[in-house]
Amino acid sequence: MSWQQRIDSALAARRATRTLRRRQVVEQGAGRWLTAQDKRYLNFSSNDYLGLSQHPQVVAAWQQGAARFGVGSGGSGHVSGYSCAHQQLEEDLAQWLGYPRALLFISGFAANQAVITALAAKDDRIVADRLSHASLLEAASLSPAQLRRFAHNDPAQLQTLLAKPVGGQQLVVTEGIFSMDGDSAPLAEIDRVTRAAGAWLLVDDAHGIGVSGSGGRGSCHAQQVQPDLLIITFGKGFGVSGAAVLCSEPVAEYLVQFARHLIYSTSMPPAQAAALQASLDVIRGDEGQQRRDKLQQHIALFRRGAAALTMAMTDSVSAIQPLIVGDNARALWMAETLREHGCWVTAIRPPTVPEGTARLRLTLTAAHETDDITRLLEVLDAAS
Repeated sequence: MSWQQRIDSALAARRATRTLRRRQVVEQGAGRWLTAQDKRYLNFSSNDYLGLSQHPQVVAAWQQGAARFGVGSGGSGHVSGYSCAHQQLEEDLAQWLGYPRALLFISGFAANQAVITALAAKDDRIVADRLSHASLLEAASLSPAQLRRFAHNDPAQLQTLLAKPVGGQQLVVTEGIFSMDGDSAPLAEIDRVTRAAGAWLLVDDAHGIGVSGSGGRGSCHAQQVQPDLLIITFGKGFGVSGAAVLCSEPVAEYLVQFARHLIYSTSMPPAQAAALQASLDVIRGDEGQQRRDKLQQHIALFRRGAAALTMAMTDSVSAIQPLIVGDNARALWMAETLREHGCWVTAIRPPTVPEGTARLRLTLTAAHETDDITRLLEVLDAAS
């Protein structure tokens, strides 16, 4: 089969199963409203959980940072791209989350890949929750280590897998809040099982940081767990983009030496680090708590109303509220129907989620108003 035949065959298979992905051009897509093709929709597909992407303080910090530093970093942090703005943000993140060090990365995908690629060796074993993010599972599967998956949120099976003989070290991988189901990992029990086996724990808390825990410190803080490696990303609760790895001093120095994503990528613009600093200030202040409280009110209102719908719900009490439709074509039809009624919702289908679990992935934010949630429930009831 030629290159072109292989490509054509793969695309044809996606079309036949109604799983072909298409990008949508939008004029504005991060806040309460999404604008596309001159039409405005209530936005229920944004991960901007606290509404900080539009926050005047965050926007002004980026603008002021651009005026001071320019719009790019000019190189890798190992060459000339590590500015005082980067250093200050790393130090503040480490202090806030109770770690000796924090290292900034250009994205959560890059951070996950960098850590696993740098750590995993031939005789090691990575034991990951089967619903872990693609960046984690891909890095683990491409590493020289053995990859084993435990049943979703099942510490008992994790314990069984960790008990099997292994020549090297073991790394347990999970998320704080899972991106497609919106449910939380039993981190305290996972941590206990991991420690008992002498393994290390890596938690990707992309969807918990800024939103969960005291002061928005995330899922691990909420369950009084300090993993060996904590990955946080800034495209959700922080409303910007990028990521950081929180770890010990020796691990940080090791990553500085061996994490290729860190060494060979241009660092994030200093202006972006300045915007993240402003976002962090909001998150850990009184306004951040007010926004978290408002988000929780929206979640409670939605779950009360959605209980009457015919679609299955997950156990999520996070900003991610999936409604399981099952059939790919029906999920696409429902998403389009909701858009026709002014609500922008995305249908998620395999291979992003398991076969037979196509869903409407709804996200609620602090930028929404109570009437927005009520309107969404009305439209969902009519469409279902």
